Amino acid sequence: MPFEIVPAGTQIDFLGKRHICLVISLGLIALGAVFAGLNGVNVGLDFAGGTEVQLLFDEGVAVDEQALRELTEAKGFTSYQVVRFSDDPSVNEFVIKFLDVLEGSEAAAEVARLEAEAESEGESAIGLEANTRVVVLESFIEQEIGGHTEQRVEYVGPRVGAELREDGALALLYSAIMILIYVAFRFSARFAPGAVVAVMHDLAITASILVIIGEEFDLRILAAMLAILGYSLNDTIIIYDRIRENMDLHTTADLEATLNTSVNQTLSRTVLTSVTTLLALLSLFFLGGEVIQPFAKTMLIGVLVGTYSSIFIASPLLLFLEQRYGDGGKPKAKKGPGVNKAVV
Repeated sequence: MPFEIVPAGTQIDFLGKRHICLVISLGLIALGAVFAGLNGVNVGLDFAGGTEVQLLFDEGVAVDEQALRELTEAKGFTSYQVVRFSDDPSVNEFVIKFLDVLEGSEAAAEVARLEAEAESEGESAIGLEANTRVVVLESFIEQEIGGHTEQRVEYVGPRVGAELREDGALALLYSAIMILIYVAFRFSARFAPGAVVAVMHDLAITASILVIIGEEFDLRILAAMLAILGYSLNDTIIIYDRIRENMDLHTTADLEATLNTSVNQTLSRTVLTSVTTLLALLSLFFLGGEVIQPFAKTMLIGVLVGTYSSIFIASPLLLFLEQRYGDGGKPKAKKGPGVNKAVV
């Protein structure tokens, strides 16, 4: 006997729980907005601009995140962040990010002195300011904490960061428009708004959870968001395809009952797809290293939210739109023998 995750004939009343799910979804989005208002959104170097330095300290140097934060703040570096890069506590490797130097601070005075010195020697001023800040920071760390080796330096200007933010927002907008067109062409215009709202719901919930846990938004998060959009749409399309088939077969059935039947019929596929995707993402998260972890973490949240929305949000949205703008989901009269051959 084949193993079945969801036995045939299962009839769970998913649509009956739509009001509870709506409250949960709106509550999560509102909570994310409150956190964003109180704590701000943790925007990464890609979007905010600034400088990122990765340092590996010599053996025997006593250093931790708190010591680096205190030094960075005391010297006048603004919007700074310090995170340990290695999971191994015996390896003192840290990433330090900062936006600028505070006017009148010790760091600003040292930057001005080095820049004037370099210009007097005829060096090009292009990129000088960013490089000088890194030199000044490393000099302070060398003097007050200890020896280290520079592993990596990245600099993103404010203009580039603003362009990346704009391009990212446009990418999400164009994706939503293309989804609208695709679903309207593939199914019908009345299915399209529900699909778009469902995927936007998934992005909003995922972004809210990331804001609540303080995750940094950078290009890896944007890439994960676009991947979630595609995953969520695929899940919604599978269910909408079954709904369309059942609506054609059971023209006299109540729409809510047809939607419930469709979700139950695709439940096994939804669970299997989500579990296998989650297993792959868990492997990426635990084995992929720190660089890939933000992407994997966002995808893990997005796949869980997408699975929830494909079951509890997409179909109720279609029901709402049909009741609000369609024929109310009322059963259609039989047109003649042979029209309704299947039984719900």
